[in-house]
Amino acid sequence: MGETSTREDAFKSLILCNCEASLEVDAEALSEVTGLGCSKVHSGLCQGQSEDAARAIAGGDAIICCTQEQAFFEELAADIDAPAPAVLDLRDRAGWSTDQRSKLPKMAALAAEALMPAPDMKTADVLSEGLCLVVGPAETALAAAAQLAPHLSVTALLTDDGDLSDTRDFDIVRGKLRRATGAFGQFEVTIDALQQVSPGGRGERVLSEPRDGGRSQCDLILDLTGGTPLFPAHEKRDGYLRPDPKSTGEVAAAVLEASHMVGTFEKPLYVRVEPLFCAHSRANQTGCTNCLDVCPTGAIVPGGDHVVIDPMVCAGCGSCAALCPSGAISYDAPSHDHTIRRVQTLASAYLAASGTAPRLLVVNEHGSEMIRLAARYGHGLPADVIPLEVTSLNAFGHAEALAALAAGFVDVRIVPGPTTERPPLEQEIALAVAIAGDKITLLDEQDPDLMVARLYDASVGTSIDDPIRPMGTRRQITRQAARSLLPEDEIVPLPENAPYGAVVVNSDSCTLCLSCVSLCPSGALGDNPDQPQLRFQEDACLQCGLCSNICPENAISYEPRLNLTPSALEQVVLQEEEPFACVDCGALFGVKSTIERITEKLTGSPMYQNPEALRMIQMCDNCRVSAQYHAENSPLAGGERPRVRTTEDYLSKRRDH
Repeated sequence: MGETSTREDAFKSLILCNCEASLEVDAEALSEVTGLGCSKVHSGLCQGQSEDAARAIAGGDAIICCTQEQAFFEELAADIDAPAPAVLDLRDRAGWSTDQRSKLPKMAALAAEALMPAPDMKTADVLSEGLCLVVGPAETALAAAAQLAPHLSVTALLTDDGDLSDTRDFDIVRGKLRRATGAFGQFEVTIDALQQVSPGGRGERVLSEPRDGGRSQCDLILDLTGGTPLFPAHEKRDGYLRPDPKSTGEVAAAVLEASHMVGTFEKPLYVRVEPLFCAHSRANQTGCTNCLDVCPTGAIVPGGDHVVIDPMVCAGCGSCAALCPSGAISYDAPSHDHTIRRVQTLASAYLAASGTAPRLLVVNEHGSEMIRLAARYGHGLPADVIPLEVTSLNAFGHAEALAALAAGFVDVRIVPGPTTERPPLEQEIALAVAIAGDKITLLDEQDPDLMVARLYDASVGTSIDDPIRPMGTRRQITRQAARSLLPEDEIVPLPENAPYGAVVVNSDSCTLCLSCVSLCPSGALGDNPDQPQLRFQEDACLQCGLCSNICPENAISYEPRLNLTPSALEQVVLQEEEPFACVDCGALFGVKSTIERITEKLTGSPMYQNPEALRMIQMCDNCRVSAQYHAENSPLAGGERPRVRTTEDYLSKRRDH
C-alpha cells in the first residue's frame, strides 16, 4: 500500500464504526495495510459517540467510515464550523457480507480509493425567471396553472375548446404547440392556430382570430396533453415535465417540482469537445456518425467538418464519448483519466493487501442502492467483489474495462440501471469481449438478491501475472492493456463497428489519386513526395469511413482488427507504382500507368491530332508550361512587344517636320 499513499495521505485518519457491532473491523490490521491512522472501532458514531465524531471532524483530517448518516456528520461539522468530512462506506460494500473470507483487502482498496481527490465538476449557470408554459386540455391545464400561479409566471396553452377561466392570475391562450426547442431556461416554442384572449370588453372573454407560427420563449414546460412527447428521450430534458394527465399523483408531483424551478441553477458540463480531432466530415463527405447515431436527446448535430454539442440539452449519458474513435468527444464528469486511476488504485491496493483474484463490479447510483439492499437484507457482496460507482455507465467503455483487467481484476461486471442506454453499452462490451474474452459481462439483474447470487455462483478466474497501469488516450490504453492481456497474440479480429483496424486497398482499382490522403482526419493515410505511394499507419486509423466514401474508384475497404505487433506503429506501403519520366527533361512525375492510360485514350482525339499536344501530356509541369508558351498560336504568348522609343526618335520626328 505504500505505492498508493502520499505524504499528505499519511495525516488522514479513518474513523471506524461497526454499526452497533453488526460487522467486524480490525483497526490495527487496516492501519497496517493502508498506512493510515485508524481510530478505535466505535459502535455508534451517529448516536452516543457523536462527540468522538465531532472531535475527529474538527481536526480536519477525518474520513468517517459511514455513508448512511452522511447528512448527520455534515450537520455536525456545520455546528462546529468545520469543513464537511469525507465519508467511506465500509459497511454495505464490505463489512455486511456472509462471505467468511477476510474483508481486509477490500477495505484497504476502498480506503485507498477514498483518498483520491475528487475532481471539480464543471458547470454552467442556468437562469430561470419562472416563465412556465402549461399545455393541455382546459380541465387539467387550468387547474395546474392555478396552482403554479402564486410561484411562477404562467401561461396556459389550451389544446381544446373547453371553457376559459375568468382569472387574471395567469395568461390563457388557445392553439396547437407545433414545435419546441431548447432546454431548461431557454425553451423556444412555435404555436399554430394561436388565439389570445382580449384583455377588455364586457361579458364572456373573446379570443382573437387564429394565426399560425406564433413564437415565444419560456423557462419550463408542463406538458399535460398525454400525447407524443415534444422531445426525444423526454425524461432526460431538463425543464420539460410530462406527467400522465390521468394520474393525479403524477400531476401533483410535477406541479410541485415546477413550482421550485425558479432562480439560478448549475448545469453540469458532461463532455469536452476537440473539434480538430473530429472525423465526422471532410470536403462535404460524411465519415463517422457514431455520436449522432447514439445521442438520445438530440444534443449533437453536424457543424461542418465536426459535430456540435449543445451542453444545455446534453443529459450526460456518455455514450458519445465511449464510441468516439478519435477522442474528439471525451467524458468530463469526471474524465476517463480519473475513472481509470480509480480502477487501478482499487486493484493495486487490494493486491498489495494480500488479496487475490479481485473482481470489479461497475454500478451507477441505482446499482449502489441494490448493493445497500443486498447488504442489509441479504448476503451482501462476496469478499473479492469490489464495487465502483460511476456517474454514467455508458461512459465506462471498452478502454476502461480493459484497463481494469490489465490492472489485475480477473473480470468486470457492469450492472445497468433504468436510465442506461443499452445499445451503446452492449456495443462497447462486445468490443471488449472480442479483445479480452468473456471476462467483461453485463450483469443484467434488477433484483438485489439475484444480482448477489450470480456473483457468488460465478466461477472466478486468475489475474495476469504482471499487472500494469496503462496511461494515455483511450486508444493508447486499449493497445497497452491488450498487449498485456494477450502477450502471444498478434492480430485480434474485431466486430464490424470497431474503431480499430486496417485499410484494405484493391491494387487493381487504385489509381493513386491520393484523395483519401487529403481527407484522412487522423493522418493514418499518407503519401510519399518522392514517388507514387500510398502509405498507412494502422495504429492511427479510426475506421471512420471517409477514405472509402471519397475514393472515386471504390478501391478502399476495411478490416476491423487490433494489430498488436510493432508494425501497427509504422508506416507501410499499401499501393505503389513506377513514376513516369518526363519526355523532355527526364524528371520523374505522376504515375506511369496513369499517364500511359490517358495518352492511349486521347490518341486519335480531334483535340490531340497534333503530336506536340499529345506529347505535352507526357511532360512534367515545368516543361508543359514552357512548351505551351513557345508553341505556335499559343494562348500564353502575347503580341510583339513595341520598340522602346528613344530621344533620337523624338528629334528625328522634329527634323522631318
